[in-house]
Amino acid sequence: LGVNVAADFEPLYVIPRSKKKVVKTLSEALTKADELILATDEDREGESIAWHLTEVLKPKVPVKRMVFHEITSEAIQNAIKNCRTIDSKLVEAQETRRVLDRLVGYTISPLLWKKIAPGLSAGRVQSAAVHLLVVREDERRRFRSGAYWDLKATLEAHGSVFTAQLTALGGVRLATGKDFDETTGQIPKGKKVILLSEAQAKDLARRLKTGDWLVKDVSERDQTRTPAPPFTTSTLQQEANRKLGLSAQQTMRTAQRLYERGLITYMRTDSVHLSGQALRTIRQRVTDQYGPEFLSRTPRQYRTKSKGAQEAHEAIRPAGARMPTADELGLSGQEYGLYDLIWKRTIASQMESAELERTTADIGTQGRDGKHYSFRATGSVVKFDGFLKVYFESLDDEEDEDSRRLPAMAREDSIGVRKLEGVQHFTEPPPRYSEASLIKKLEELGIGRPSTYASILQVLRDRGYVKLEKKRLHGEDKGRVVVAFLENFFARYVEYDFTAALEEQLDRISNNEISWQQVLQDFWTGFIGAVN
Repeated sequence: LGVNVAADFEPLYVIPRSKKKVVKTLSEALTKADELILATDEDREGESIAWHLTEVLKPKVPVKRMVFHEITSEAIQNAIKNCRTIDSKLVEAQETRRVLDRLVGYTISPLLWKKIAPGLSAGRVQSAAVHLLVVREDERRRFRSGAYWDLKATLEAHGSVFTAQLTALGGVRLATGKDFDETTGQIPKGKKVILLSEAQAKDLARRLKTGDWLVKDVSERDQTRTPAPPFTTSTLQQEANRKLGLSAQQTMRTAQRLYERGLITYMRTDSVHLSGQALRTIRQRVTDQYGPEFLSRTPRQYRTKSKGAQEAHEAIRPAGARMPTADELGLSGQEYGLYDLIWKRTIASQMESAELERTTADIGTQGRDGKHYSFRATGSVVKFDGFLKVYFESLDDEEDEDSRRLPAMAREDSIGVRKLEGVQHFTEPPPRYSEASLIKKLEELGIGRPSTYASILQVLRDRGYVKLEKKRLHGEDKGRVVVAFLENFFARYVEYDFTAALEEQLDRISNNEISWQQVLQDFWTGFIGAVN
């Protein structure tokens, strides 16, 4: 196990043979130094690495802990002036995570080799992710598609052409996709909706075209849309996947290069906070590039929604006091795309809200059968771009929104009919997860940390639990068998709330609220019983 369970879960650390030369080089350099400055990342992993360095090097000179979030001269100089000591509670939280994950992985994995097949593994967060994918595949397997028809009308008013959909017949609502039972593909008995057949739809299209069409009602509603907060690790991975088609691994590798070149702030963060200097730079850039009318009236500061977010970090943003564009930096390829995304999201976060107008027109006609047929047309128009001039946030599986402006209409206006046609629709099963939507779901459930998502997704593919096709994650049979095994014998440990609750316990260790040994003891007592 590499962990002495009987001695308060003491980890047994060894220096790998391949790293002994590195340690020797550092030790020799340290003999000529007046002090040791530890400049690892400011998160739990970074704090733990700093502690391990002192354990291995055993320095006899003063030790300082230096932290910064961007590789710029101002940030580095400020960090040197404000060094601190190693935060032992952050170290304990990270070591607890490492020990617990070691206990889980190195205990369950051998069981999988014996019971199922060699080469399998079951990590704590990894298993929860596989479980999500398997559940989604089960939902898709149970799904039964339903078919329905409606009428699409191409209409004309005051010289403008627009479209409307049939919504009701004789005061009874027309069936839509949401009326169907997903497990039967049928409309539940007793539901008061009308289901059109192909013959009925085509007959109506022929008969209604010659009737009189009038506007029954028009409503206009103003909408205000506010910008999304600057990027965190998970939201960057999601947007890069949606907009650029990058995997989580590609996103993090590219962000690492941008960070090392001093172009962006630290890319492993779950905070949406912006420093005072950053806010001043962003707001000046908005004013200079887009005009004062596009600048929000007051600086926007955002709050992190995820539990236990490490607010010591800043959000991911362009580094430095100038924040040049990707073109000004002469970037290319994936670095251009990702930096441009970060730049636009950051700039948009301090811009004025967008103003839209949403219009709905209800149009009716009476058939020869005396029934009234109701159609609805919707449209929206941007009255003021605001932040949309720079950036809009993508959504997973979003429906197309009609962005066309409808012609000016009033009640009792006569409407011309250009075309009527029956349109067939089929209900769709729940969509498979993309990398973006899976990361979003894991974050919503409080499972894992931003820095772990990319590696988790890679492990799922490496183990053959999932395959990526057309940007969608397909759960494989191997993952299904592993999940079934874990649910049978380790149900408590693959539940989403168990993994999320552990993250909260690690936060409590960081805040010196509970003992790390107690967390491990509470876990191990029940877990080893299940293993045995």
